[in-house]
Amino acid sequence: MVPNTTPLWLFDLDNTLHNASHAIFPAINANMNVFMERVLKEQGLPSDQDAVNALRQRYWRLYGATLLGMVQHHQVLPDDFLREAHHFDDLFDMIRAERGLLNMLKRLPGRKILLTNAPLRYSRDVVRHLGLHRHFDQHISIESMRVHRQLKPKPSRQMLRKLLARERVAAHRCVLVEDTPANLKSAKELGLRTAWVTQYLTGNPHFASTGVRRMLTMHPSYVDVKVRSVRQLTGHLRRLVLRA
Repeated sequence: MVPNTTPLWLFDLDNTLHNASHAIFPAINANMNVFMERVLKEQGLPSDQDAVNALRQRYWRLYGATLLGMVQHHQVLPDDFLREAHHFDDLFDMIRAERGLLNMLKRLPGRKILLTNAPLRYSRDVVRHLGLHRHFDQHISIESMRVHRQLKPKPSRQMLRKLLARERVAAHRCVLVEDTPANLKSAKELGLRTAWVTQYLTGNPHFASTGVRRMLTMHPSYVDVKVRSVRQLTGHLRRLVLRA
């Protein structure tokens, strides 16, 4: 088969296309804590808030998703964890996003895929609320990030290799747009172009404030383009998109 030379954009969702740090991430973390406290208590493990917070952060750092730590070390069912972690009574009121996202997507040449470590129902609702769903050729949520039937969400290089092979796209013609450095690093190791979106990092509960300030002064070698907002991507096309 002839490789596809059309540029392919892989867009993260939370803290890339909208400000999840405003209300959604704190709510998800609170929901996770309730779920994890119950599981840890049932398993006779320390389940006070300090222990739960530390474990949630540890699994996120180790695996890129707290879910994987809970599945691997505590035998929870992924669907149960995702359902409870992303339960909101007023999701649409919690969403904060910039104007101009639709125009930005229209101006980017090539195909777009939403690639998110969030579950399908939640991410679908957010993208539809933002009015962006028609501009993504595919919507890849965490449930479908599997390699040999095992969950392999970002930053999994195995998952990215499988995606590139399925789409018949060379790595250097693919751009990952993300807020999470670890995900960008693994993509760059495979040869993808990378764009780091930074404007929502300061409110991200995964990072201490001092760590964020230090991060914002950096431009790692695995980042091709560093932008505050995804709306600035159109000004960096020469660096991100190779001509055929």
